[in-house]
Amino acid sequence: MFPSVREVLELDPVRNGAPRVVAGERGLDQAVRWVHSSEVPDIATLLRGGELVLITGIGLPLDDAGLRRFITDLADVGACGLAVEMGRRYSQRLPGVMVRTAEELGFPLVELHRGTPFVLITQAVHGMIVDAQLAELRATAEIHQRFTDLSVEGAAPAEVVAQTAALAGAPVVLENLSRQVLAYDAAGGSAELLLANWESHSRAVQPPGRTGHDAEAGWLVTVVGARGQDWGRLLIRLPAAAPAARHVILIERAASALALVRLTHRDDVEQQTQTALLTALLRHTGPVDDVVVRARALGVPLERRHLIGVVIRPGRAETAARALREAALTGLAGALDDGSAGILLALRSVEEERDALHRLAVRIRAIADGDVVVAAGEAVATPKEARRSLLEASQVAMSVRHVASGPGEVVRLADVGLPGLLHMLRDEPRLQTFVEQELGPLLAHDARHPREQLLGVLRMYLECGRNKSAAAEHSHLSRPAFYERLARIRRVLGVDLDSVRVCLSLHVALLALDALRD
Repeated sequence: MFPSVREVLELDPVRNGAPRVVAGERGLDQAVRWVHSSEVPDIATLLRGGELVLITGIGLPLDDAGLRRFITDLADVGACGLAVEMGRRYSQRLPGVMVRTAEELGFPLVELHRGTPFVLITQAVHGMIVDAQLAELRATAEIHQRFTDLSVEGAAPAEVVAQTAALAGAPVVLENLSRQVLAYDAAGGSAELLLANWESHSRAVQPPGRTGHDAEAGWLVTVVGARGQDWGRLLIRLPAAAPAARHVILIERAASALALVRLTHRDDVEQQTQTALLTALLRHTGPVDDVVVRARALGVPLERRHLIGVVIRPGRAETAARALREAALTGLAGALDDGSAGILLALRSVEEERDALHRLAVRIRAIADGDVVVAAGEAVATPKEARRSLLEASQVAMSVRHVASGPGEVVRLADVGLPGLLHMLRDEPRLQTFVEQELGPLLAHDARHPREQLLGVLRMYLECGRNKSAAAEHSHLSRPAFYERLARIRRVLGVDLDSVRVCLSLHVALLALDALRD
């Protein structure tokens, strides 16, 4: 909000005075809160700190001790600098004792070698301060409006963090209490560099209070929580010695929005983050490399791991996450859609696969209410292939016709059989065309004669292995009646029901029809 001494020296009214810094250059970045002009020797008693003092020197003490005391008193009260107009008291240069004392204290001492009305300098500096204050007020108003909109819209944590980074113009990280990254925005920089060794780096950041700036580490930090329960920290990368007031307002307003997200959503922020990562892998909503970086910061390394996609149906994200924890396994867990949850297991070696899947399935069934399908895809070796494993697991879960009874049983692609394969292909137009070619006339006949339902007769005949007597008995029809209906099916379809090839084709068409109707 306040200009530095260095910035004041660049103003036109000051430059017209031909300024020359003769001591205390290391203090030129101090903030100028006000400009004060006076010739009284005890001016230090009138100051509160942060003032740039303008004098001609006519009121300065005559002795070296008095001059040394004058400079020391200004530095002690927190004045940020002294500018002396040359020509009234001193013609060429300031006394050496003033220069030496100012240099020892790091107190900026400036000679003005051309006459300049002090009022012009005062007006210019105060104009800068007022303009900065107005800009600060506008920025604060924008911050409040932006986060109010995000809260009303129910924005996800990643959106809140992205907006914070955009308003701060700096990297932002949201972490949980275990120093695992829940969301981040590198503000155009390198995510790898930002999150490298994050846990150890974060633990070294120790600001004072709930909101504070660790100048040595270069982070502005605030605690995130609500209702007396803290659950994380929000950090903005600000290497400056002291953050601006708007940055403090920004980080605290963002933390409030994040706390509201957690209160208004059933899933906690970490769960939402894991769901977002799984979604990014499945739907290509983000680069795989970005998912890898975010997962690693969350404590789930995906590189150099044996990755297996697992789908629970029906299932919820909470069930998947809890089962993963209780089975002591590492991975990402989240919701895939309204009816299923997914897990991407990250194992250290292929030898762990069988035992890990068994343990996971046991915990899932112990936690879930009712029967569930636990399906797993083929294991892959890289994060870029993880999508294939997750998709296969999802397809297998959708294809299972009967829920497995064993608590540790996991369904794989090899277990789904022909019905499962047809279920996976149900959206394929060629399969739909095949069903119409094989069964279309019979379906049309049943639609015109709903009391006959010849499709059911054909199904029973094929499921009984073309044993007419057994099929008639299971259909609760007399054999003559059953034979007569078979004859009618032959006429409608124009096929030989004694042909193995024909019956095989019809049976596959019936299974495909079931898959289409699911």
